[in-house]
Amino acid sequence: MEQTRPLDALNRARNKRVIVDLKNGRQLIGTLNAFDIHINTVLTDAEERQDGEVKRKLGVVFIRGDTIILISPAD
Repeated sequence: MEQTRPLDALNRARNKRVIVDLKNGRQLIGTLNAFDIHINTVLTDAEERQDGEVKRKLGVVFIRGDTIILISPAD
């Protein structure tokens, strides 16, 4: 059985659409462009969603890692 580290999973998600849930209750969806060991994350083509509806388009966003609850594939 192959062991996977959390950063390996994020590497596989790079350049793919992801959902990011934040501690403040916001949900962002975008293409995972970059991240570091603190899970500081850059999304491109990002948008904020609320109740499944696009609330606003954000473009490129930097998300501080300690505000993230969850990162999940969007597809």
